[in-house]
Amino acid sequence: MAVEQITETRTYLTFTLDEEDFAVDVSNVREVLDFTNVTKVPRTPDFMKGVINLRGSVVPVVDMRIKFGLEEAEPTVDTCIIVMEVNMEGEATVIGALSDSVKEVFQLDPSHIEPPPRIGTRLDTEFIAGMGKYNDDFIIILDINEVFSAEELILFKETMDSPAAKRSKPVKSAEGDEPGVKISSEEVHPEEEPGEAEAEEENPKEKAGKTKAKKKPKSKTAK
Repeated sequence: MAVEQITETRTYLTFTLDEEDFAVDVSNVREVLDFTNVTKVPRTPDFMKGVINLRGSVVPVVDMRIKFGLEEAEPTVDTCIIVMEVNMEGEATVIGALSDSVKEVFQLDPSHIEPPPRIGTRLDTEFIAGMGKYNDDFIIILDINEVFSAEELILFKETMDSPAAKRSKPVKSAEGDEPGVKISSEEVHPEEEPGEAEAEEENPKEKAGKTKAKKKPKSKTAK
């Protein structure tokens, strides 16, 4: 995606890798999980850390540091797994992107996004949608659909069907139930507050002739 294709205000999730800020469009993001044990899968690339069993679905986990040619790092309390959809030729593949930390969800106007630099960056500019300016800082906006090749996406699908993946245990929190969630799907994709729709239905006369303004997504900061 070229920066010229970003023609409207969009919402992004920011995360860090090696002290550098990155952002992805929230339309690709499902949720953000606390780091958890990953089941290793034999004969896969170094950046492929393994798989997790998320509520019955096998999700391949990718170390974004290694994928981008950065130095591998040991997990910390801030390490997280960003569960997102990667789309290629109309087909979606769900992956878990391992990152150093997540920061927040925010909106950015196209006027605050510049084309990626031709030189001076450690990353392949083919999958950089642009450089966003937010709070006086520059953030690398990724086109996550361009980060992985067709061959890698095929590998992800094959990994999901491997014997090791089928033996993976469901992800659980420290309490032993639901996965530890840093940012939920509701926070990534804010909707109308509960009860608003019902209130309108209870007052059909008041609703007639009025146009209800849509609420803007609220910025959320990961705890």
